[in-house]
Amino acid sequence: MKKLVYAFLLLATVGIISTSCREKKSPGEKVEDGIEEVGDGIEDAVD
Repeated sequence: MKKLVYAFLLLATVGIISTSCREKKSPGEKVEDGIEEVGDGIEDAVD
């Protein structure tokens, strides 16, 4: 029972740490990324 609690706490800690380290983008950066992806798709379709 004790090992199960420790395993759950370890998984919860790893989950919290991994989600809090994500880089947040501004709406302008998201738009720029989308435009770049569309441009890359068009270039691939032309080739």
